Amino acid sequence: MTCASCVSRVERKLGKLDGVEALVNLPLESAHVTVPAAITDQQIVDTVNATGYKATVRETPAPHTLHAHHDAGHGHAHDGPAINSGEMRHELGQGDLRQHASKRGTSEHAEQMSLSERTEHDTTHGNHMQHGPAAAKLRPRLIVAAVLTVPVVLISMIPALQFPHWGWMAAALALPVVSWAAWPFHRAAAINARHFASTMDTLVSIGVLAAYLYSAWQLFANPMMTEHPGMESMEGVGGGLYFEVAAVVTTFLLLGRYLEANAKAKAGDALRALLSLGAKDATVLVGGVEHKIPAEQLQVGDVFVVRPGEKIATDGVVTHGASAVDTSLVTGESVPVEVGPDSPVTGATINTSGRLLVRATRVGADTTLAHMGRLVSQAQTGKAPIARLADRISAVFVPVVLVIAVLTFVLWLVFTGELNAAFTAAVAVLVIACPCALGLATPVGLLTGTGRGAQLGILIKGPQVLEDTRSVNTILLDKTGTVTSGKLAVDHTLALNGHSDTTVLTLAGAVEAASEHPIAHAIAAAAKAGLPDAATLPGVDGFTSAPGGGVRGTVVLDGTARTVVVGRSGWLEQNGVAPNAAQQGTLAAQENGGATAIWVAVDGQAAGIVSLRDTIKPGSAAAIARLKELGIRPMLLTGDNAAVAAQVAAAVGIAPGDVLAGVLPEGKVEAVRKLQQQGAIVAMAGDGVNDAAALAQSDLGIAMGSGTDVAIEAADLTVMGSDLGQLVQAIELSRETLRTIKTNLFWAFFYNAVGIPVAALGLLNPMIAGAAMAASSVLVVANSLRLRSFGK
Repeated sequence: MTCASCVSRVERKLGKLDGVEALVNLPLESAHVTVPAAITDQQIVDTVNATGYKATVRETPAPHTLHAHHDAGHGHAHDGPAINSGEMRHELGQGDLRQHASKRGTSEHAEQMSLSERTEHDTTHGNHMQHGPAAAKLRPRLIVAAVLTVPVVLISMIPALQFPHWGWMAAALALPVVSWAAWPFHRAAAINARHFASTMDTLVSIGVLAAYLYSAWQLFANPMMTEHPGMESMEGVGGGLYFEVAAVVTTFLLLGRYLEANAKAKAGDALRALLSLGAKDATVLVGGVEHKIPAEQLQVGDVFVVRPGEKIATDGVVTHGASAVDTSLVTGESVPVEVGPDSPVTGATINTSGRLLVRATRVGADTTLAHMGRLVSQAQTGKAPIARLADRISAVFVPVVLVIAVLTFVLWLVFTGELNAAFTAAVAVLVIACPCALGLATPVGLLTGTGRGAQLGILIKGPQVLEDTRSVNTILLDKTGTVTSGKLAVDHTLALNGHSDTTVLTLAGAVEAASEHPIAHAIAAAAKAGLPDAATLPGVDGFTSAPGGGVRGTVVLDGTARTVVVGRSGWLEQNGVAPNAAQQGTLAAQENGGATAIWVAVDGQAAGIVSLRDTIKPGSAAAIARLKELGIRPMLLTGDNAAVAAQVAAAVGIAPGDVLAGVLPEGKVEAVRKLQQQGAIVAMAGDGVNDAAALAQSDLGIAMGSGTDVAIEAADLTVMGSDLGQLVQAIELSRETLRTIKTNLFWAFFYNAVGIPVAALGLLNPMIAGAAMAASSVLVVANSLRLRSFGK
């Protein structure tokens, strides 16, 4: 396919099949087709073939864990056991873009097809952006065209270089250019003509052949036309040779296609890089012996070894060892994450320090990396509402241009009587009008934007999301895990009965260091942080703990043994400690302020209160300030009490009136709905199962990637990291991608709207028109490629 007209025609033909919906992508040369169960693969392929293109439907083997290998000739996506995950995977015949197609119930299935004007296919794995005719195939035609065109232009345009009968030499040199070099244009035009259709290739082919054949007719009608240098026009014939126009237009258009093919390959680099991130090998531990196997052979439950510096082969859970894992490839976050036993890890991330044993939990198509690739691929195949306008225009564009070219020729001939001028104007109209830029404007912008997003750990589900981010004016932020880390940390210590804050925290930390409870970890960590360098917490004897109550033990500090009790009020009572009314009031005040308050008693007396709070993520306040700059009103949504919510809101810069506290999971949907009824366009950010319904209800659902699969599935936009700053970056990238697409479309429309009248008035030489037409496509692609530097 070469232009928006091709796309429109294939979609229209497929759409005539009962119940079929098709989305055709020009740069990827693929169609994503949703069909009822009654329609076979062969019907779809035959329909495309009848349109003048070649199509293939190909299935990639399912991961061996699904036990769903298909035979090459096996029926449809709705048959066979491969549907056990609700999805069917197809590969493109050309370039192998592996893509999941969502299954719409049991009666429909989706196909991923490769469309091509050629029957041969490149099935190199991972090469998802093989655009046909690819740059490598265009290169020899371009070189031959350029080498032969230069002398044609020189002898045609410079009288000093002309020699007797130079016209015949120009004709001979231009012939391979307009025939062999321009063959891709002629072939496509002929295929379309057979089906009574036209595309931009029709315009190019007619323009180039008309210029050459008109010139050849002139030369044969008067063989002595160029007998002398400078002699070209003979009275009574109409005169004028256009061999250089035919050659130059062909060369410029081939150059444009070549640059375009190269640029489009770059646009797909980000997704190609993403899909190739995975580890190639894995070291599996079987009976204590290490075996190296290809990573794709891993099965769920396998335990594999990851040494420092190695990539983690697949998603899993650490069973043994501790390390820091660099997750930047997947999440976009630069700070390594500390992992230990029971910590989840993601395939393609890098183990930086210790040796780890990991048990595989997801393999093949189920991994986070495969899911990311699938989401990006689906987004690139989709179509923004704005692109449908371009499609509707391009469907009638080429026939209208052909009519304008004929009218231009006739009117020039009627009003001026000059065949030469009439012909020049008509050819210029044909050449300037090619709607390549129109067809490329949306998909190349989308391709580059979503690819760059994937590199930053941002997954945009589809083109509609871009439109939604532009209109969003309110965002609901789930507090725990989104604005805050969801982990308690010591906020401050209050000493009672003459003890010092440091002593209270050190004694509490010494006893809590022996406990596994998250609150105990937080207190022990704070106590260690308060010690001088190289100092350690005192040891503990006689340690006991009660689930939900607290801990007790004997600690020797400064040579004195002390009995320390740490925990809730009930635990103190069980250990014979009774704080007085004033001390009880102090504890209540801490809890009313939104803190988790823990008693510390020493030798049977209340010695202090340790106050813990959920920690606010470091970048949250800055991210919320950026949201306000984008014209989005941030609101805090939480199930916690009003005091806690108000404190978090104040810390990050959210107005008190924009806090919704004490909201239950089912109330989150109602909160979104209420704001929508008030006229707000609502985005919702969350990470838990309890956020999924609200994410689906909102106009724009944003899943924080540290969250659950359910949340990610319900969202429109996924941020693979857990930083709120990435969420803002996701909105900024979406808006920038949409802006780029709109700029592309504006220039593509503007270019044709201005170019055609200028050419019809005879103010445009066909050679300049050819150069301008080629430049328009290259400019649209180059403008899209600017997105590759977003966020750098």
